[in-house]
Parts: sequence; C-alpha cells; structure tokens
Amino acid sequence: MADNAMAASAAPTTAVASTISLREPSKYLSDPSKPSATSSAKFAAPSTSWLSGTWTVTHSTLSMWRSSQNVRITYTPQQTAATDNGAPAINDNLVEYEKKGGKGGVKTVLGVEKPDPTIPGAWNWRGKGWLMIASSHWEVLGWGERPLPAGDGVERWAVTWFAPTLFTEEGIDLYSDRREGLSKETADDIIKALKDLKAPKLVQLVEKKMRDVAINLPWQE
Repeated sequence: MADNAMAASAAPTTAVASTISLREPSKYLSDPSKPSATSSAKFAAPSTSWLSGTWTVTHSTLSMWRSSQNVRITYTPQQTAATDNGAPAINDNLVEYEKKGGKGGVKTVLGVEKPDPTIPGAWNWRGKGWLMIASSHWEVLGWGERPLPAGDGVERWAVTWFAPTLFTEEGIDLYSDRREGLSKETADDIIKALKDLKAPKLVQLVEKKMRDVAINLPWQE
C-alpha cells in the first residue's frame, strides 16, 4: 500500500511514503480477521524481516514507562525460513529499559510470542523464566518508512497496540528504528492519525495518556 508502505506481507522491503495510515485494534472490529486502515487500501502486516531488530519506544500511553528511559524492544525470529519469505514468525522478544537517570543499569524482560492464527499482524506473548505466568496479546496498527526532514535519510516507524492483562492496562506504543527516536513531524502525524480512528475509547486513551518516553543517549548496554 503506497499510503503507509503496507506492502504485501511477503515483501521484504517497503516503499517510502509520507502519509500515515492506521487500522483499529481487533478489539474494536466486528470481524478481526478483516482489518481496514484509515486510508482506502486494505491493511497488510509487515514482513518478518521488516519487523525484526531493535526498536526504540518513543511514545506510549502505558504508565509503566513514565519512570524509565531508553526503552527498546528487540524481535528475533526463531525460524530462518520465515524471515526469508516474510511469513509471520515465532519471535523471541527482549524488552530493555533503564530507570530515569540511568541508575541501576539495564533492566530486561524476556518472552516468546507466536503469530495470532486469526488476526494478521498480531502476536500472543508469554514471558520466560519467572514471568512464564504472564501473557499478553499485541497488534501492529501501522508501519512504514518516511523521509527525514531536510533530506537526512529515512526513518522507519511502527504503532503497536497491547490488549489489557492482569498486570497492565490497554496501551499504545510508537516505535522508531532510530535510537534518537521519531522525528517530531512523524510523531505528530501518527498521533493525529490515532485520533482519527473510529474507536472513541481508543481516541480518548491517546488524548489522555499518550506521552513521550524519555531518551537519554547513549544507551547503557
């Protein structure tokens, strides 16, 4: 899809476009298997190779990130074949973050996630180790690539939605493939697109709780 680079899920690359297009979470759809986007084109999930790697969480509605900085998530597919053909993969999921000010070093949360069998661009996560009792469901609402201001290259962006769990509230994160985060233009356009979704409760969540997530480079490793 040209609007937001949502090419067919098997495509390893995506075109660079400026328009942001998002879908509503499955929770708000009558038929979750047939998501539609804010543009006229049909939603298509990102390929495994496109999603793989480390993403910086730059904005979030989740209160648990208010006291943290340099939050990043790394998706590592377990099946090489899935990475090659773009099919959804089982991912190892590593969340890393620091307390504001950097004291205490890097905290980590490990999990594994399987593609949802009925909802495209969605995964079901379960924690590893002592977090094995924890589980969650998350979905990609939009993704793409945009030129950076002043022609300084290209930034990749993604928007993810997390269903509520026993431990966390429903939430939305904005991702950037750059350590310094999204450009202001892209962040503003994504938040505007979120407010244009036809899901009043979700729009209210964005309006009341969307905040910047602190970034203080360099990351601790």
